[in-house]
Formats: sequence, C-alpha cells, structure tokens
Amino acid sequence: MAQLRIAQLANFVGPTSGGMKVAIEHLGRGYVAAGAERILVIPGAHDRIEETTGGTIVQVKAPKVSSTYRMIMQPRRVLRLLERFNPTSVECSDKWTLSQVGRWARRRGIGSVLFSHERLDDMLADWLRSGVGVEAVVGAMNRRLARSFDLVVVTSDYSAGEFAHTSARLRKVPLGVDLGTFNPDKGAPDADLGPAQLCYVGRMSHEKHPDLAVGAAVELYHRGVDFQLNMYGTGPDIAAMQKQAGEAPVVFHGFVEGRDEVARRFARSDISLSVCPTETFGLAVLEALACGTPVVTASRGGARELVDESCGEWGSPCAPGIADAIERLLARRSPELRQAARKRAEGYDWSASVARMLDVHTELVELSKGARRR
Repeated sequence: MAQLRIAQLANFVGPTSGGMKVAIEHLGRGYVAAGAERILVIPGAHDRIEETTGGTIVQVKAPKVSSTYRMIMQPRRVLRLLERFNPTSVECSDKWTLSQVGRWARRRGIGSVLFSHERLDDMLADWLRSGVGVEAVVGAMNRRLARSFDLVVVTSDYSAGEFAHTSARLRKVPLGVDLGTFNPDKGAPDADLGPAQLCYVGRMSHEKHPDLAVGAAVELYHRGVDFQLNMYGTGPDIAAMQKQAGEAPVVFHGFVEGRDEVARRFARSDISLSVCPTETFGLAVLEALACGTPVVTASRGGARELVDESCGEWGSPCAPGIADAIERLLARRSPELRQAARKRAEGYDWSASVARMLDVHTELVELSKGARRR
C-alpha cells in the first residue's frame, strides 16, 4: 500500500461528544498504526496544533452553536491547512460548513469521502415535529453532497436509505467496539434479585430520544414492574426528563468520565436501552453487548440492525412499545443471554472497520489517479 496522507475533518466534536468522536478517534489511530499519516481538524475554543502519537490534531477557533458543540464558520481556514498538509485523500464527517472540502479536493485531483454519521431527513423531521417538505429539502442537499464527494460511507442499511435517489457511490462500513475496554469482566448485575437495573448511556438531547427511555420507565412503573433506570450522560433535556419521570424510579447520574467507568455501568446493568429510532448505527449498543448486557432498541433505525433475538429485543418507538420489549427481555434473563450478547459484539472489532476504511482511502487514491490520467 502506497503511503497514505489522510485528512479527517469534523464539526460537532467536543469534550463530552459521543459516537462520532469515538469513531473518528479509533479510525484515526488505526490509520497511523497502519503506517498512514493523519491530520484531524476539529473546532475548538482557540486555535491549536498538537502532535500526538495518533497524528496531528488541529483545533480551529470556532463559535459555540449550542451548550455542547462548536461549528467552524470559516472553512477557508481549514482549506489553507489542507494545502499545507497535502493529503492523498480527505475524509469529511460533516454535511454542513466543511462539506465544500469535496469540491476543493476534486479541483486538486485529491480523492474525497463523506462519512455519513447522521440521517438528515429523519433528524430534520424530528426537529420540526413534521415531515412536511423535509424530503424535498434534504433530497436536494444529499444530491449536492453526492456530486461533491467521490464516495459516501454509510454505517448501516438504514443510513444508506437517504441516498437512495442520488448519484452517491456508497460504501458500507460498520463501526466497531473496543472489546478490551468493554467486556463482561467489568462487572455483573447484583445477584440478590433486587430491582432490575436498566441503563441509558448517551446524550440527553431530543435528537437521541432519551425521553423515550424515560417514558418507557414511567409505563413500567405504572405496570408495577420492579426496576431502576439509571440515566448516564449530560445534555439540555435533563430538566424536562426529570419532570417527565415523576415518581418513577429514574436516577440521573450525569456525565460519566472515562471509558472504563462507562463499561462498568453497562456491565452492572440487566438491560441497556438504546431506543433512538433515527440512530444510524449505535456504538452504545455494541458497548453494552460487549459487556454482556442485552439491549432493547427501537424497531426502526440503524441500531436495530445490531440487535437480534439472541441478544435483545426490539420495540415500536413509543413508550408502551419499548416497555413491552423490556418486559419480554426481563423474562429472558440468564447467563446464556449475556454470553450471546458478548458473542454478538465480537463480530464488530475496530480492526475490521479500520481495514475497510483503509481500503476506501486506497480506492480514493486510485480514483484520483484515474481522473488525472483522463
């Protein structure tokens, strides 16, 4: 394999970011371990360049667009950085201000890939509380993105769906899980047959639908089920969900520092809830399964593709539907179920994701060579 110089770009990456940050970090370290050079460009409070064992990390000063996230509003500064780095390929994990890097790369004979971490049509419909007009707006945007980038990487069949009527050349690359950090040795539920321990790990923001987990907990409480739901994470919707929970046994623990501690919280739970119906993949699903914890997920979305009957249950994306799935899974609790959960996760090692992405970047180099010859 020829020397690769891979530039990764992303917005919405911060100290408490979730899945996208984890994916970019694991892939980036894998690129460097395979002998590639790597630069990562992300927004920050100040301009900063840091040389690390995982490559060059560049923070570009950018304003906050929410309590958690920043967005680079001057993409020309990023393009100047790329001129200096002279990449062989560009991997963009942003559909907004940084998406013009695709056209920049094409003008210079450099291969480019859009890494699609979210499904915009469903996200926008969620935000607007209506699907009216969304298909036309997002469809036009996705057609533009498909023309701008040589390839588009999706992580699930659900994620691929929004590019169905575009010219995008899709490559499916499922993400992975750190099987060493997330493993059953980190703990187990109490064996004293106390309340069933349920957990939700993720951002407490409406686009992740944590309120669906809380709503299911309220439903279970009214049904007389003996349980406790532990909510791990931070975000703008915590106060609203605390009110939603009422007297139901829901405990909000806040942000959990460190991946080892997150693994312990998963491992001590009887069931993990990853119920967002618009999730394009579901890293939290794999992390729970790797710890031996079975998962309840929504019957729609990318996370649904990670869970089969051997390791969890699906529920329709409403409070009663998720509550029904939880009750079905509680009735199936056993050591064999936890072993099957771990086995399911073992099919998603990060090394496979890195290998597939390196193939993508090698393909981009070949595509750019072919374009220059023409």
